[in-house]
Amino acid sequence: MADTDPFGAVRELELDGRSYKMADLTVLEDEGLCDLDSLPVSIRILLESVLRNVDGEQITAEDVRNTAAWKPDVPDTEVPFSPSRVVLQDLTGVPAVVDLAALRSEVDRKGRDPTLVEPEIPCDLVIDHSVQVDYFGTGDAYEKNVELEYERNAERYRAIKWAQNAFENFNVVPPGTGIVHQVNLEHLGRVVHERERDGAEWLLPDTLVGTDSHTPMIGGIGVVGWGVGGIEAEAAMLGQPITMKLPEVVGVRLDGELPEGATATDLVLHITEQLRDVGVVDRFVEFFGPGVENLSVPDRATIANMAPEQGSTISVFPVDETTLDYLELTGRDPEHIEVVREYLQAQGLFGEQEPEYTEVVEFDLSTVEPSLAGHKRPQDRIPMGDVKHSFRSLIHGEFEDELGDIDEDALRRWLGDGGGATAETDGGDVETQASGGVQLEESGGSELGPLTKRVTVELDDEEIEIGHGDVLVSAITSCTNTSNPSVMMAAGLLARNAVERGLDVPSYVKTSLAPGSRVVTEYLEASGLLDSLEKLGYDVVGYGCTTCIGNAGPLPDPIEAAIDEHDLWTTSVLSGNRNFEARIHPKIRANYLASPPLVVAYGLAGRMDIDLETEPLGIDESGEPVYLADIWPDADEVQAAIHDSVSPDLFAAKYASVYEGDERWDALDAPTGAVYEWDDDSTYIREPPFFTDFPLEKPGVADIDGARCLLTLGNTVTTDHISPAGPFGPDLPAGQWLRDHGVEPHEFNTYGSRRGNHEVMMRGTFANVRIENQMLDDVEGGYTIHHPTDEQTTVFEASQRYRKEEIPLVVLAGEEFGTGSSRDWAAKGTDLLGVRATIAESYERIYRDNLVGMGVLPLQFHDGDSWESLGLDGTEVFTIRGLADGLDVMDELTVVAERDDGSTVEFPVTAQVGTPAAVTYIEHGGILHYVLRQLLTESSH
Repeated sequence: MADTDPFGAVRELELDGRSYKMADLTVLEDEGLCDLDSLPVSIRILLESVLRNVDGEQITAEDVRNTAAWKPDVPDTEVPFSPSRVVLQDLTGVPAVVDLAALRSEVDRKGRDPTLVEPEIPCDLVIDHSVQVDYFGTGDAYEKNVELEYERNAERYRAIKWAQNAFENFNVVPPGTGIVHQVNLEHLGRVVHERERDGAEWLLPDTLVGTDSHTPMIGGIGVVGWGVGGIEAEAAMLGQPITMKLPEVVGVRLDGELPEGATATDLVLHITEQLRDVGVVDRFVEFFGPGVENLSVPDRATIANMAPEQGSTISVFPVDETTLDYLELTGRDPEHIEVVREYLQAQGLFGEQEPEYTEVVEFDLSTVEPSLAGHKRPQDRIPMGDVKHSFRSLIHGEFEDELGDIDEDALRRWLGDGGGATAETDGGDVETQASGGVQLEESGGSELGPLTKRVTVELDDEEIEIGHGDVLVSAITSCTNTSNPSVMMAAGLLARNAVERGLDVPSYVKTSLAPGSRVVTEYLEASGLLDSLEKLGYDVVGYGCTTCIGNAGPLPDPIEAAIDEHDLWTTSVLSGNRNFEARIHPKIRANYLASPPLVVAYGLAGRMDIDLETEPLGIDESGEPVYLADIWPDADEVQAAIHDSVSPDLFAAKYASVYEGDERWDALDAPTGAVYEWDDDSTYIREPPFFTDFPLEKPGVADIDGARCLLTLGNTVTTDHISPAGPFGPDLPAGQWLRDHGVEPHEFNTYGSRRGNHEVMMRGTFANVRIENQMLDDVEGGYTIHHPTDEQTTVFEASQRYRKEEIPLVVLAGEEFGTGSSRDWAAKGTDLLGVRATIAESYERIYRDNLVGMGVLPLQFHDGDSWESLGLDGTEVFTIRGLADGLDVMDELTVVAERDDGSTVEFPVTAQVGTPAAVTYIEHGGILHYVLRQLLTESSH
């Protein structure tokens, strides 16, 4: 029998009369394996997991030694990490449920017990990604949106409810409760677990992986957790350690404190910008230094939330007295809070730490200024005072070729800081506007034509004008900010002050408030500020991600028609973490991230090409201009509102029934039984083809011969480009399939809601309306060229033609391929289209790992090489050599691209499979294929 305690590290810890077991890290220090004080806290957490889970097979004593040997110049070794739990949201959770159900179906078909497929660690699925903003600006918007949510998603929700009953370790937080990461922060996160194991009570650090890239938000309370694809999460659920390379750890030393007028949102946008410049992809980030104590836990969580935008795997803070105060504030049990303190002190993990780091980055909190990020990447920070110039420069670049002869002085004034925006209507009349149609002095002329054009639109029997820069969506949304009372109270106070001055939001702005938990509504109501927000149109529309995930809902038809007809660059402003192209709304071209109070401010202004430092938001009832500074609340007022309205009782009351749901959830009639009953007529939930007719022998690897290129892509192609989450039309392959199966366009819902149906999802792969395949000139959307016929068609149709011709496929891409959300369908869809390998200049971690998890080989050009520099254009026939004798970790392979004239281009690539486990997954055709073979093989003995 294997020795599960090779270092004698398991010991008893007595706490308040109770005896617990723990894996004591100090024993390893006594054995001379490490100096604990020099190890980053996150590495010590990984080390504890490895130490506690030694079984002599999957995790060995050598793994403990390798992890303990971490140095700033990190050894090239791998860590088998076993998280203590898994969290899921419904867009990624439904595919996970479908995969688990499919695994059970195949086990059942093989004549084995289907309950062999059972999560071995606790899983929480929070339904938060499906509610859309169809109704807004009214007191009944929430109820109407939830009714539509259930109407659209009842079939998906029944499948989730089946999983809740069919699996023992599977809990569901029903719709209308909150956003997964905020619920995790405020309730699910334990910091330390008290857990039974083999008949004994154990203490262990709370660690997790989640099927959403913003899982690291839990680092705000010192918990190590990160986002993985659904594929990897499912394997973790089934007891498979997550094998990763021992990471470098970057320490960010915080100093000073935030200045008056700066928010946690401004801070995270600065840090995101700086860490992107430093380069933290595949690295852990820890915050330390004297500035940490000047940040509340919600401030810390705001920073940790945007780890994926920063590029890091995690961004984590220490557990200190501030953390324990937050646990108390959010209604955690006082006895458990004391357990957290005692256990972490026993492990040397409590309080300020200054270990050794791979790299140290200095950041002074006092340098933070009000900022936004845009127009299409969260790391592109813009100081608030520069937003006007930035947007106008963007518009100038887009329409420069259409300007012709113009007044250069007028153009310079317009691009500079010339007060009000000069506008030209379609009729040629010149006027100037501030928000709400307030007239300001003219600063340019009609010579600027396409730059200042405004269009008349009839909206609710009223004629309005819209043009470039107008804010069409103003959304207080996303766990990034709605988890933070300071910015939410600031938004409410600013709204109160605006209402008192008689300001209002223009009628063309779609306003919404989507709190990340019901606690937020309670404290806004208790403070009297919800009423002020509602008077400006910021009524509660739902408890979910809404606009941040792309569920902004429709714009009025006349506005969408005007955007299309006149090629308008309209804008959105949201308190979210993502603003990628076509994510917020497919018609809105420029999207900006901002703090909740700035979201309200720009909503009041009605446009982005305004300098809020010098220009008024509007005119009050006395005819006086009202500036942002006039209505901005001071920090003391914000803190007083928090002190008076946020209490442990609110959290305890709202989370007491977190798993129960409302009458709609209770009324859902879910299937029962250990094996899911698939419905062949379903358009939401269908058995995927991944495991049908499953061979027990692994397929292995071989050279790829005669491959064609499906797409040639540029830099920063996101998982939103690869597998969009938002709405789609009947003219696209996914829409055509639904129409063929009796679904009307108004019932399509979104790609995200259809992730339980592989037929829709593979047709939606590489189908984002803004993706640009470089094989085509000036064509956006999911189109490509079929070779050798040279016929333009959809990506899906081309893939099916290649499949019939038995031709394997590759995709060529630039830098940061697959950046963005942890979207497993970006890899699943790639696999189902017949892509056997991707070749890119660099990858985002989660997408790369998801490709491996589906058995698709991610290859990387050598430094300096790209498909463009090598003279490739996608017409070639590709051969990938070096696999015939097997695949090794980070193997060097050769690609030969043969042109139509018979000439060839030969170039080296590196297989981005960083661990022996990743090699195994490729050999098996994917991680779940490997797990299924293990289950079937073990059960046969």
